[in-house]
Order: sequence, then C-alpha cells, then structure tokens
Amino acid sequence: QVQLVESGGGLVQTGGSLRLSCTTRGQVRGFNNMAWYRQPPGEQRYLVAALTNGDRINYADSVKGRFTVSRDSQKTTMYLQMNDLKPEDTAVYYCNGPPQCTPDPWGQGTQVTVSS
Repeated sequence: QVQLVESGGGLVQTGGSLRLSCTTRGQVRGFNNMAWYRQPPGEQRYLVAALTNGDRINYADSVKGRFTVSRDSQKTTMYLQMNDLKPEDTAVYYCNGPPQCTPDPWGQGTQVTVSS
C-alpha cells in the first residue's frame, strides 16, 4: 500500500517562502499524475494544484503565480514551492492523486502557518 509523506511545512511571515515535499513509503507510486491539496482551519480540503501526465500543471486561482509544482529527476518526489505566502495560505497541505482518481490513503499532511 502506498504511504504518502508530506514534509516541509512551518511557520513563516507574510511574504515568505516554503518548499513542501511529497514522497512515498512502502509501495512506489508514479508521480506523473499527482496533486497538492490543502485544508485550512475549519474548512474542507480542496485542490491547490494538479500535475497531469507529468507535464501539465493546473493551479487554483488563489495560488497562481505564487506556487510552483515540480518533481525530482527520479520522479519519486514532488515539490510545492510556495512564494509570497499570505495568511490565507495557512492550512495543512497534502499530496495525493488527482481529484478524478480514487485517492490513496491520505498522509498526515504538513502544517503551513503564515503570520501577518
């Protein structure tokens, strides 16, 4: 079974940057079709960015121009570079397959807190 592991979160000030990582333990999972999600406090989890067929990336309007999805050369780790962070980016961030696919078990996520 695939275990998704997110890391890289933390506390930053408005305007700061963080880079999140997503990798797997156990069964290897391809990273050609993956996505980042986030769940703000008291809200439901929703899609932030989706990678399709290894080369097409769609971003939520709220993060477009500030967040960038990438992968390492071995395609075993996916990253989310987050720049110009805002307090409304505060959330637990998760990676998983794209919304149209049956998700793998969700990992614990990584907390991102942006102070004003």
